[in-house]
Amino acid sequence: MLSGQIADGFATIFIGELIDRFGHFKIWHGAGSVLVAVSFSSVFGGCMPCRILSTSTLKVETISYCVFAAIFNVGWAATQVAHMSMVNCITLNSTSRVVLTSCRNAFTMVANLSLYAIAFIVFSVSTAKTHADLENQYRWIAYSSIFIGCCFVGIFLSRTEEPRLKMGLRGNSHARISWAYWFKKILYYQVALVYMLTRLVVNVSQAYLAFYVINDLRMGQSAKALVPAIIYICSFIVSILLQEMAWTGQRLKAYYSAGGILWVFCGAGILILPMNMSAFMLLE
Repeated sequence: MLSGQIADGFATIFIGELIDRFGHFKIWHGAGSVLVAVSFSSVFGGCMPCRILSTSTLKVETISYCVFAAIFNVGWAATQVAHMSMVNCITLNSTSRVVLTSCRNAFTMVANLSLYAIAFIVFSVSTAKTHADLENQYRWIAYSSIFIGCCFVGIFLSRTEEPRLKMGLRGNSHARISWAYWFKKILYYQVALVYMLTRLVVNVSQAYLAFYVINDLRMGQSAKALVPAIIYICSFIVSILLQEMAWTGQRLKAYYSAGGILWVFCGAGILILPMNMSAFMLLE
């Protein structure tokens, strides 16, 4: 996971710079999707270099998964940066941009819900009695998500027009701002810090939630899919409600602060939640 996050950090910077220079959002999105599909299937398909080298040492396995995790995150960065950049090029209207971004977040949650629905079905239908059975369960989940994702990527690339550079009110194209310009702005560091801490909370909770409900609370295998699914259903509903609001700076700060406080209280509740009250996990 560390190698993947490092690769993601560097790739996001360089891919963003290349997209700014050359454009071609759909090409970057398609290429990144291919990398994601190939590397993701390789991670869950087993150690490919181990089969090629006819060895299964821990060092070879670690290097293999680190490399494919890095490739996955490079592809993920290309896909995400290209897709998010398209929002700013499709329209210059700030309200339309908010709606597009909100819809993007909402359907990201729909995609996550679909994945957890697949996982819930797999865990409910098949029983993992051995380690090999458990691996097969995750392979079914991974390959199903890859297949569905490739179908929707194909629809997106074939039905979406390549955005062009939008013109200003006087007919002039917007001048390109140097990347060094942002390092002189305090707002840049404020937004980066807030976003980084928010993503840190989300990523850590997603990574360890499955281990917590199974190993600590001793809930059923289906809880690995059910508990995150409840989280995303609530997030989807709130995202739809918030996009209908008229946003101001003060209202934005107030809602963000309220969300942060809720995270803190729920995290504290989960920390002290005993095993015999595991049902309250669904409420938190």
